[in-house]
Parts: sequence; C-alpha cells; structure tokens
Amino acid sequence: MVIQRILRLAGFYRIPQRILTLQVVSAASKFHKRWRQKCLLSAPALSLALFGSSKSNDSKESITTKKVLLAKADALFESGEYQKIYDLLIKYRDNKDVEILWRLSRALFNHSKSASDVEAKRMVYEGYDIMEDALKIDNNHWAVHKWMAVLSDTKNEYEGIKARIKNLLTCKEHMMKAIELNPNDATTLYMLGNWCFSVADMPWYQRKIASAIFGTVPSSSYEEALQYFETAEKIDPLFYSHNLLFLGKTYLKLQRKDEAMKYLKMTAEFPARNDEDHRAKLEATKILGTL
Repeated sequence: MVIQRILRLAGFYRIPQRILTLQVVSAASKFHKRWRQKCLLSAPALSLALFGSSKSNDSKESITTKKVLLAKADALFESGEYQKIYDLLIKYRDNKDVEILWRLSRALFNHSKSASDVEAKRMVYEGYDIMEDALKIDNNHWAVHKWMAVLSDTKNEYEGIKARIKNLLTCKEHMMKAIELNPNDATTLYMLGNWCFSVADMPWYQRKIASAIFGTVPSSSYEEALQYFETAEKIDPLFYSHNLLFLGKTYLKLQRKDEAMKYLKMTAEFPARNDEDHRAKLEATKILGTL
C-alpha cells in the first residue's frame, strides 16, 4: 500500500495495487524541455534514409539527420503525440542507438497510460525489452537508466507483489545511476525523493510482514527524501507541482511546520496545467485546512 501511494501521487500507475515508486513521471517524462527545445521541427528537412548510412561520405549528413530526427521526436513529445513518435522511431529500432531507443520507450510508456489494458501491457513489455537492449549497448547513459527504472517498475505491475518488492532496490539503483551520470535532472531527483518518502512512511507492521515474506525490505528516511526534493527544486525551481507538495509533506513529517506551510501554499497557488497539477493543488489545500 505504501508504494501504491507513491504511484498515485507520481502519476505512474494503471492498476490500483501497484507498489513501486517512480514518477515520470508523467513527471519522469516531461521535463527535458530546456535542452529539447533547442531544436525544433523547422530544422532542415534532410532525408531520414541517411540516418545509419554505412558510407563514410554520408557521415556528416547522417549526424545532421539524426539531430533532426531526435528534435522532431522531442517536439512531438512536447505535444503528447506518442503514437507519432513511435511511428517515427520504430524504423530505427535496430540501429543500436540509445538516443533513439530511450525516446522510443518513453513514447511507449506514456502512450500506454491511455491505452486499453491489453495494449498497455504490450507497450510496457515492448518498452522494457527496448531498454534492456539499450543497457547492453550503453550502460553509462543517464536516460537509459532513468527509463529502465520506469519500465521495469511498470512491467512488475503485471507480475505480482513479490516481483514488485524484489524490484524496489533495482529501481533505486537505476535512478541512482541516472543521477550519477546526470546530477541536474530534476525529475529523477524527484523520483528518488518519492521513493525515499514512501519507504520511510511504510508502517512498521507492513514492513514486518513484507520482511517475513520476501526478506529484507529497503529502508530510508524523511531526511533523505528531503535532500532529493530540495535539490530538485534548487536545480529547476517550480518545475513540478508534486515536488512542491512533497516538500511540504516531508517538512510536516519532520515537524517543521513553517517550512511545510510555505511549500503547501506554493502548491495550492501553482498554475495548474494538467490533472496532476489539479490533484496536487487539491491535496495541498486539504492539508492546509488541517493546520
């Protein structure tokens, strides 16, 4: 139930019993804007057939074409055109380029959230398989580890409670590796903070039952969660309503009411852009009403 709460708040769930934290985030997925928006759809319309060419005299054109391809995929992502991203990138599935592969998995994950149950499962498993291939190609790419954490978590949603609990530490390891490789990705920091908060918030009896059935259960603290939330906010202020919300909730857990009220008020006043923002605002307002 505790990890289920992570997923509700992070927006990374389809089945109510899902227990593993990650965000993608819609949150996991939507905040690469600063570098994605450097390239737009107005880039030179080179032939995509050049991408992956083995001819040396085509190498410069191939590099340029790859940049156009990725820029187009990122622009489509900003518009929520996940099927179009898939149609665009799937033809390059076998090019063994991790920049293609993680974007393809990201599109599948986001598309799965609005698909039927059968289609969603197929998309998640396809995305997971793609990320497994990406890890074999490049084990030192931050986005590969980030999306491997997301897809492996979502895959375990379909495989039962034991698989999900066993995957807790593995998912955290992927998130930690992503942060090691890219310390400035606010959404991965938020994901880690959410993971820590939910593990710290697990009631003792749930922890005892899980430990008896599945072995060692991961541990964390509100202090550790706070570090990740604070760092994410410092790197990218006001990037996500739920990061503000969890700053407020974590400060409350630490009996720091003034700081908690500050961030809860910021959440309540956050300009809502989507359903996630509305949920964060509603929860913050409700908590403020009890203080």
